[in-house]
Amino acid sequence: MADKTLDAKGLNCPLPILKAKKAIAEVNVGGTLEVLATDPGSVADFEAFTRQTGHKLVEHSEDGGVYKFLIERAA
Repeated sequence: MADKTLDAKGLNCPLPILKAKKAIAEVNVGGTLEVLATDPGSVADFEAFTRQTGHKLVEHSEDGGVYKFLIERAA
């Protein structure tokens, strides 16, 4: 279970990333942020976001048009 959940459903790029950047700052190092999004472009966006920030994309999935990302915060 994630330490924090961000509901970004209905938001389009770049809002899910911007909100995730703010939300993950509220998570302790080693903790996890779950992001729920409906923007199909969010898959590539969150892959790039985690590469650029050093955070770890632990898993991502899609179910009924809702994309779920689990991100582990790095230092």
